[in-house]
Amino acid sequence: MKSGQAEIVETSKGIQKSGLMSRRIAILEFILRIVAFFNTITSAILMATTNETLPFITQFIRFHAEYSDLPALTFFVVANAVVSGYLILSLPLAFVHIVKNKTQNSRILLIVLDVAMLGLLTAGASSAAAIVYLAHKGNNNTNWFSICQQFNSFCERISGSLIGSFIAVVFLILLILLSAIALSRRH
Repeated sequence: MKSGQAEIVETSKGIQKSGLMSRRIAILEFILRIVAFFNTITSAILMATTNETLPFITQFIRFHAEYSDLPALTFFVVANAVVSGYLILSLPLAFVHIVKNKTQNSRILLIVLDVAMLGLLTAGASSAAAIVYLAHKGNNNTNWFSICQQFNSFCERISGSLIGSFIAVVFLILLILLSAIALSRRH
């Protein structure tokens, strides 16, 4: 009789440990979603408000650099805005994972959507990275000169925005891994 009770106590302790670990993973996922949201929305706002005007010879002739001049940077802003919208809308579902233990279907849904948003964010950040590289280095073979020597503030802002977006990519990868770990612990 005593050995049967001991087995039940050990089994219930294992279930409690597993539930506690799942709750900790869910809390970490929630925090990562919030941090990734702030990275993507900040990157989108920083890029969308980036412009610089330089006078040329006289006051009446000016050079103007703006993110909307380049379609890749516009795509970057849209991709970051869409991903930040998704991240804020996924917070209630992530909160449900903290409160409830039996959330396998919603975790699978979030993994699929997280992977889609990861692809979108990576595509936007990669396309912007190519433009930022050309802005900094230029390309002598095609006679594209680097503009960062003249438009210093513009280049600093688009580079900072790009860094924030790639940090959000890392957070989304961590979210996907954590969700997969949480799902695998249930089986």
